[in-house]
Amino acid sequence: MRKYVILPDVTCDLNEEIRSYFGIEDYIPGYVNINGKEYVTTLDWKHISREEFYKTLDDKKSTVSSAAPSPEQYYQKFKEYAEKGYAVISMSLSSKISATYNVAFLAAKRVKEEMPNAAIYCVDTTRMSGSFGLLVMYAYSLQKQGKTYEEVINWLEENKVKVHQMGPIDGLTFIARRGRISAGKAIMGNLIGIKPMGDSNTDGYVTVLAKAKGIKKALAATLAYVKAMAVDIENQYVLISHSDREEIAKAFKEKFESEIKCKKVFFSDIFSACGTNMGPGVICVYFMGNPISEECAVEKEALVKALAEC
Repeated sequence: MRKYVILPDVTCDLNEEIRSYFGIEDYIPGYVNINGKEYVTTLDWKHISREEFYKTLDDKKSTVSSAAPSPEQYYQKFKEYAEKGYAVISMSLSSKISATYNVAFLAAKRVKEEMPNAAIYCVDTTRMSGSFGLLVMYAYSLQKQGKTYEEVINWLEENKVKVHQMGPIDGLTFIARRGRISAGKAIMGNLIGIKPMGDSNTDGYVTVLAKAKGIKKALAATLAYVKAMAVDIENQYVLISHSDREEIAKAFKEKFESEIKCKKVFFSDIFSACGTNMGPGVICVYFMGNPISEECAVEKEALVKALAEC
């Protein structure tokens, strides 16, 4: 059987504990620029603490932006594995959200032109952050089960549109700063405890499907949504992530595990690569269900029902 590696990029948001569990040894980092200083984005808080990073995002005087890995990074990494005789499954966040997939694709083409026997397949996961990370977890699990290079690729292409997410945004200030809502709406929403809730659409963008009043109701509706939308949850891995809401997210994980039985629930931060665009206050659960519906119509109906019953 052909030996191969699975190489995700840093936006999979899987912490060291999860990477160790699945044997994820390598990934492609990116970059984040904070007030004019560039940092390498990694799956830890090596260069800046979580608290400092999200505090900076909350500061309206700060400028923070992220950037994709360079073509040379991908080229060198692909070449390194190809020279060792490994086939490569490269996994990138949605091409609708970032240029990373296209950068990887062009780097793979360059290597294959130089090394015609090299096998490099680039997967556009159509997902980001924890939903991307969940696909990485399953890919490594399939590899451990002895699945072939082609079998893992086929599974990813077939199942990437089945990854769902749900959870509230606890705070609207960052959303307003990004121009997604007015400052007035953010202030009023924060005052009365409005929590937008959404799932990923077919391109990987989070679509707000409904709004809950209060974090307690929002998290109760999140549980109800998972119960309604998950398929064969007993045999699933589930990932719960947060952006600087560790205490609330851990309490939610305990509640989740007491009410929903699955193979294993994992817990991770949303690191700087995705946090730059998602902002502080996200609490989210990622799981597998049926393929995302057109314009998230089915998902919206399920969330509205969950909120009405909570």
